[in-house]
Amino acid sequence: MIEARHLRVLRAVAATGSFSAAARELGCTQPAVSQQMKVLEASVGTPLLIRTSREMRLTQAGEVLVRHATGILSGLTAAEEEVAAIAGLRAGRVRLVSFPSGSSTLVPAALAALRAAHPGTRVSLVDAEPPRSVEMLRDGDCDVALAFRYDSVHDDSTGAAAEEWGDLVVRPLLSDRLVGLLPEGHRLAGADTVSIADLADESWIAGCPRCRHQLVDACEKAGFTPRIDFATDDYPAVIGLVGAGLGVAFLPELAMESVLPKAARTVTVEPAVRREIVALTLPDLARVPAVAATLDQLERAAAR
Repeated sequence: MIEARHLRVLRAVAATGSFSAAARELGCTQPAVSQQMKVLEASVGTPLLIRTSREMRLTQAGEVLVRHATGILSGLTAAEEEVAAIAGLRAGRVRLVSFPSGSSTLVPAALAALRAAHPGTRVSLVDAEPPRSVEMLRDGDCDVALAFRYDSVHDDSTGAAAEEWGDLVVRPLLSDRLVGLLPEGHRLAGADTVSIADLADESWIAGCPRCRHQLVDACEKAGFTPRIDFATDDYPAVIGLVGAGLGVAFLPELAMESVLPKAARTVTVEPAVRREIVALTLPDLARVPAVAATLDQLERAAAR
């Protein structure tokens, strides 16, 4: 195997014409230069230098190796500088995937702070709900996944369970409580707190598959099966349907932060239903400076 340090010695010998001059240039001893040249010749299996009492010159193989050494060492130097820039957060890339309510609330503040602190770090964003976002992380299609799961549900329909993130680095961000969303003319719209059981006879508007499963689970624990007339992953659409008097819904508080309800009212629902919001990455990625900085900023954004 040809090592970069041996190529540097060969290039110095070729440029100066002697071991002693190369040693002075490299800041080492003449015997060290001689020894490294012997190792290099042994590695390539052919002489690289012709030594006489009057001169030292390159063999044909030596000339070829010196010619390539310049490009190889330049490439290594460029690579070292680029890696150092990434390690020092002067450069780097992070691919982030997030569910929509996280993209509209936590992500903007986190990425703005990241850009201010490390302007050379670029972040791309794609929307995806869990478990798809977690699959993307494991498949190498992203570096950080913003995801959620509900405290009390083992969601067999989507493969979610308490151990689903056991192979990942999990950065807890916040606990997001669900609120009830009612048409403004609803009989319970002015109440401070509403029991889930009080909504047993309502038409329901459900969200993503995981949220839908949680809705059914919460209602069944309250003693009824919800009649789901509409289902959509789009929170503004849910709010619009509720505002039009077409049903009631559960929505995360996080989702309500970026949407102004029209003709709809939020109420506190008991018993409380919460979802855990986390940022996920792979163990090796967690040690990448740009990824670690992104996780830190997401955590700070969630704490505000």
